[in-house]
Formats: sequence, C-alpha cells, structure tokens
Amino acid sequence: MRREEKNVIIDDLAQRLNDTKHFYLTDISELNAEETSNLRRKCFEQEISLLVVKNTLLRKAMEKSEGDFNDLYDVLKDSTSIMFCETGNGPAKLIREFRKRMEKPLLKAAFVEESIYIGDDQLEVLSKIKSKEELLGDLAMLLQSPARNLVSALASGGSKLAGVLKTLSEKEN
Repeated sequence: MRREEKNVIIDDLAQRLNDTKHFYLTDISELNAEETSNLRRKCFEQEISLLVVKNTLLRKAMEKSEGDFNDLYDVLKDSTSIMFCETGNGPAKLIREFRKRMEKPLLKAAFVEESIYIGDDQLEVLSKIKSKEELLGDLAMLLQSPARNLVSALASGGSKLAGVLKTLSEKEN
C-alpha cells in the first residue's frame, strides 16, 4: 500500500473518530467466512459500522483526531476491528448475543460517551448502559407517574365521595 493510500485511510478514520461518540475495538480473528458474514449482517441491521483496520493506521488516526485515546494504544495488538455506532450499548449487546454461539468477537476496548472501557470483562457493564432514548423514556415515565397517581386518586376518591353523598341523600328520605 502506498503512502498516499495510507494517508487517505488515516484521514478517513480520524474523521470518523471525531464524528462518533461511541466505538468498540474488537478481535474477530478466527471467525470463518460465514460467521464473519453473519456478524457483518447483524451489524448492518443494527446500524453499526464494522471495519477491520491495521493497528498502526488506527493508532495514527487516533493521534490525528481530536479525542484523547492514549489509554487505547496498548490494546492495538493482534487483529483489530472497530465498530462505530450511535448507541453506546448496541455493539455490547450484539457481541453478547453473538457469543452465545461462539467465543468471538472479543472486546478489546470501548470508547463510550468519553469514557474508556478496557478488557473483555467490561462487556456486561457496557451492555447495561442505557442509550439516550432509553433514558428519555425512563424520565418521561417518572414524570408521568405522579400525575397519573393524582388523577387516579382523584377519580377513585370522587366515586367514594359520590357514594357517600348518595347514601346520605337516601337516608334523609
């Protein structure tokens, strides 16, 4: 590969690193062609971009980008693929689902919302991180709950009050 081609790849990776809030570094080596194709298909369905990259080019892209990725340099060994995504927990859930049938992909590291997670043991933690949409849904439910309880209490109290008034009015007759 010529230097110009490498520079184009580095610039593209650096731009993607700047544009995304979340990415995962994984090891998908030892997956056969069918398994790799299945993984790519699942990634496509979940809007996760999967790229196999050379460690040296990825490191240069990280150095060139605006983020602070110094802690990730140590995991850039052996085979590395990178998963770019819009939701922080998407790739972790995908990897967990995929690993029910096989040992790979392994999680090397993840960069989620400016936090760095290193090691395959972080997969469980990452899969439980809530996405922005999930957090907004939880917040909406919490905000609706007191209002719903008040309306329910008023509605049930109103029927009790109506029953008491009806009983009192019948006694006077």
